[in-house]
Amino acid sequence: MSRRCASIVILLAASVLFSQTPPQLGQASLDEVIAAMTPAEKVQLLVGGGMAGNFAGVAVGKIYHNVPGAAGTTQPIPRLGIPAIVLADGPAGLRIAPHRDKDEKTYYCTAFPVATMLASTFDAGLVEKVGETMGKEVLEYGVDVLLGPALNIHRNPLCGRNFEYYSEDPLLTGKIAAAMITGVQSNGVGTSIKHFAANNQETMRTGNDARMTTRALREIYLKGFEIAVRDAQPWTVMSSYNLINGTYTSQSRPLLTDILRGEWGFKGTVMSDWYGGKSAPEQIQAGNDLLMPGRADQAIAILSAQIEKKLDGQAVDTCVRKVLQLILESPRFRNYAFSNAPDLKAHALVARQAAADGMVLLKNNNTLPLPPQVKTIAAFGNTSYDFISGGTGSGDVNEAYTVSLAEGLTDAGYTLDGGLKKSYETFFRLEEEKNKPDKSNPLAAFMPKKRPEEFAPGADLLAATASAADIAFITIGRTSGEFEDRKLEGDFLLTAAESGLIAEVTRAFHKAGKKTVVILNVGGVIETASWKAFPDAILLAWQGGQEAGHAVADVLSGKVSPSGRLPMTWPILYDDIASSKNFPARVTLSREEMWADLMGKEKETKDRRNIDYTLYEEDIYVGYRFFDTFKKPVSYPFGYGLSYTTFSCTRPVVAAEAQGWKMTCTVKNTGKAAGKEAVQLYVSAPAKTLAKPAQELKAFAKTRLLQPGESQEVTFTLSPYDLASFDQVRSAWVTEAGSYRLLIAASSRDVRATATLQVAAEQIVRVHDVMRPAEKIATIR
Repeated sequence: MSRRCASIVILLAASVLFSQTPPQLGQASLDEVIAAMTPAEKVQLLVGGGMAGNFAGVAVGKIYHNVPGAAGTTQPIPRLGIPAIVLADGPAGLRIAPHRDKDEKTYYCTAFPVATMLASTFDAGLVEKVGETMGKEVLEYGVDVLLGPALNIHRNPLCGRNFEYYSEDPLLTGKIAAAMITGVQSNGVGTSIKHFAANNQETMRTGNDARMTTRALREIYLKGFEIAVRDAQPWTVMSSYNLINGTYTSQSRPLLTDILRGEWGFKGTVMSDWYGGKSAPEQIQAGNDLLMPGRADQAIAILSAQIEKKLDGQAVDTCVRKVLQLILESPRFRNYAFSNAPDLKAHALVARQAAADGMVLLKNNNTLPLPPQVKTIAAFGNTSYDFISGGTGSGDVNEAYTVSLAEGLTDAGYTLDGGLKKSYETFFRLEEEKNKPDKSNPLAAFMPKKRPEEFAPGADLLAATASAADIAFITIGRTSGEFEDRKLEGDFLLTAAESGLIAEVTRAFHKAGKKTVVILNVGGVIETASWKAFPDAILLAWQGGQEAGHAVADVLSGKVSPSGRLPMTWPILYDDIASSKNFPARVTLSREEMWADLMGKEKETKDRRNIDYTLYEEDIYVGYRFFDTFKKPVSYPFGYGLSYTTFSCTRPVVAAEAQGWKMTCTVKNTGKAAGKEAVQLYVSAPAKTLAKPAQELKAFAKTRLLQPGESQEVTFTLSPYDLASFDQVRSAWVTEAGSYRLLIAASSRDVRATATLQVAAEQIVRVHDVMRPAEKIATIR
């Protein structure tokens, strides 16, 4: 046996040589507990307990808890009174197993609307309510930390996990995430904001190097995390799989210690994404406190590095302290008697409200809300009968049911065309027999389910339906998830069958003097410019969770006036997007490559553009910052959304305060129906030493439900730091002196009122000069 192996064995054996009365966590000080821990026990605490049960056909991990389906745990150290705590997915609701061996009870969780839809509400108060409700299920099912929210930026619409993320805009992202964190943690359970940072593509996600300027990193990809940390202090942060400018995020001390803790004041624990990173000692040295889900080789590597003096013992103790502080806060440490019986019926009502408020009315040619004379509805499109509640992978939720559009309409008192409905039911039976699940694929449980090509109603059925029904609905569905990015053909773009369905149904119903409505049951952006002229109305229903069908019916019927606004820009063409040349839109990895990437295995090649590395040449010009600055036409702009009523915004007033400025304006419902307005404040900044976008969102607010003629005063506050841009030459946030235009708007391209404020002198906040790219990144100018 080598000297190093012998030393490790001695250290491992030392874990059983302890005093008879060791200090107990919660009774003794943390210093005393840490001093009493053996080297092996410290490492045991920093390396998770593995994934319990069966993952992708491989039996792994031990069970340190009684919550089947949870993603992982820490490891307990009973002699010191340190329990294991439980961590579980996910952003759209708690993800645990709904069924348990030898147990007739069920353990379903509420599927809430996906994050993109929550951001569409532009309503932090509502999102906090969703978080509070979600956190109750986390608490009552015996989980300590929810692995969410996820708040990466929508850099490109084809990212497979965009549905888990909020927006292309970091301010909207950060504020909505902070509301979710506050809501969840109000229950005494934790959150883990992820994926920190720049996890903006799924293709080769464990090895992709995101190469960008420090300005893009600071202003776009870190800003949402900064807002969430400063505003809400999540218990934990999850480092991402990818590299940034050549370094794995979980091994980046500048990111995890200098920026996250040193600059932003983060007090909590950093954990890795599952199996993330390459070097356990480097992760610990960087400040990645907890390695999840944990492997034996990581423990050995950390012990070896300490023996060989390659890992500072103080770094280990710092990480141990962070994990112990997390455990001290947990319900499990407090011996909370969880009930396993959250109020799922009450929670479903919250999910329904959030879904209704997050829907975006894209087009309305005097069609919605449905008039009283509409009784019979022709529901076209496979997804009308098989609604998609959310995305797949760890962002999925095991809910008891999903209300389809057909069910929602029926429950709302409408009648579905019987002949058409029967034709779809027959079609689904035949498709189910043809498409059996591929059980040989180890990723199958996490991948999007293959959906059948659109059923094509024949000419006779179409004519009969147009004659019998009062209106036609055409639902288009999309789903995506982990491991794989979306594609252009048949995903961003409609299939030929879908385009044909919209055209043929619209033609038949218009010929009969009747209208058509397209409903988009999607998690992200699709192309709309080529077909949006055909239907009379378009409702973006997103993926609304388990109550989606009821929520859609609420909006269609007029029970709820739509008030959602787009949290991202919808382009005319994919190639119009600034990142279109720097994203793997036309790349398809083999199953073997995907599996190797998931397991973090070394690749034969490391220089494939957009796979092994991605150049962020668009720099800060992401989403509307690009489209608006360079005056590029779009299908629908950021912040856009129609209502069943109209609003005005008048009397903008700006007043200087001790810490900045306060702006007020009066919002009035000028229409004939009750409704809510999402008020957006953009700022157009002077560009003296730094290039600036045409405007940037700096604040937003959602009014209460305003009756016709009713008004509400809305107030925004701004600080000099809110107005700052990042100067990478000086490594500083700089608020330039000069005149700033304040734009009260209904979208980034619909300004309703303006005002100005003056900054008398330049203000500078210097930060760490870190994470620069090795080579200069060419950027758009």
